[in-house]
Amino acid sequence: MKINSRLRMQLFAQSSLTLVLLVMLAALLAYVAHDYRKEWDITRSTRHTLSQASLEVLRQLDGPLTITIYAVAQDGRGQNLHKSLQEFVRPYQRAKPDIALAFVDPREQPKAATAAGVRAPVEMVIEYRQRSERLTTFNEQAFTNLLMRLARGAERLVLWLDGHGERRLDGAANHDLGEFGRQLRQKGFQLNSMNLAVAQDVPSNAALLLIASPQADLLAAEVQKIERHLKAGGNLLWLIDPEPLRGLQPVAELLGLVLTPGVVVDPTAAQYRAAPTIAIGSASGYARHPITSAFQLNTVFPLARQIGAAESDEWRVTPLIDVAQRGWVEVGKLDGKAVFDKARDFPGPVNIASAFERSVGDRQQRVVVVGTGHFLSNTFLGNGGNLDLGINIINWLAGDDSLIAVQPRPAADSALDIDQTTLYLIAFAFLLALPLVFALCGTVIWWRRRKAL
Repeated sequence: MKINSRLRMQLFAQSSLTLVLLVMLAALLAYVAHDYRKEWDITRSTRHTLSQASLEVLRQLDGPLTITIYAVAQDGRGQNLHKSLQEFVRPYQRAKPDIALAFVDPREQPKAATAAGVRAPVEMVIEYRQRSERLTTFNEQAFTNLLMRLARGAERLVLWLDGHGERRLDGAANHDLGEFGRQLRQKGFQLNSMNLAVAQDVPSNAALLLIASPQADLLAAEVQKIERHLKAGGNLLWLIDPEPLRGLQPVAELLGLVLTPGVVVDPTAAQYRAAPTIAIGSASGYARHPITSAFQLNTVFPLARQIGAAESDEWRVTPLIDVAQRGWVEVGKLDGKAVFDKARDFPGPVNIASAFERSVGDRQQRVVVVGTGHFLSNTFLGNGGNLDLGINIINWLAGDDSLIAVQPRPAADSALDIDQTTLYLIAFAFLLALPLVFALCGTVIWWRRRKAL
């Protein structure tokens, strides 16, 4: 084809028109993107998307939320710190549009940072209905737990019975419940021990009383105080190991508990290389109840006992957790291989936890009895969904049915493990092979066009 001036002008006009159209298209896309934002989270663990639990907590906040972040604009490595923190808050703003976000640079506004009492290099202050919380750890679990504390309003007081060798909510021993207590504090609960030998009565402002496996007998006067707490409509969480009740028989009679001797044996535990005295809870064994209705995680209950309840017109009783579908309650000694004995053992499934409800005056009273204290202990709390189940129980007893626990979700694709050979191949392909291919293709195209001219 012969190139003349007329053809050159036509080609120039076509190129110019194409360029103008491309610029107009880009401007149009930019205009649309400014008003409409759409994002897709393609990570395998959806770590950039808020969990359903976080969204549920946001729905509980029915008023505006103000977030002020005190941080320098750029960190020591030159990264835009404000932008990264804005990206952290953005999913919450999409779910709750009335979240207002502001930044204060302590270097440019030192008086404002000092007045706010800022001490950390990066600190977030969240305000909701004249209450405020501070955050220095920026992940979904920490931030959503903070929102739960704001949504909960006044702190709920959780008291645990002390003075008889009970499992402590601030204890560090393996059998204690210290880690569970730490999680409760993060979610806005106030924890205190109570020795009924000294205290006059269980305070009426307590959200619930925890009795966790006393190792010494309670005095009759102490038991009477617990009975008064229950008769007045107080809430109770009672963890009962396969041990004597230590003087708490009157409390069991008040609830109508039927406690059979023995330990639950669950053959399913062998699949997890666990001892048969560790009962495994699963979704198929959970009752339709606010505590367990939406609960799908497996749970672990070491050395559990059966929890039964007599029929009563006073209490509404819900068996919460059935375990050992193919197991039994071993009444004899567990000094060898556990074998079911029809003459004395009780076949499964076995209920190991029950919820009790009744109305006392204008109060709705709630009690939960679990046939083991081990499942919330420091040793076993991290197994399966034990922590989530424990938080659900406490929330229900405290009357916060709508608030649920938010646990960290593992980011399965946050790290990429590549061997040395693969790294060399990737480096060769991207640093040498591809540039050579592009250069060769460009040379060939240039040569063909030159010959055509």
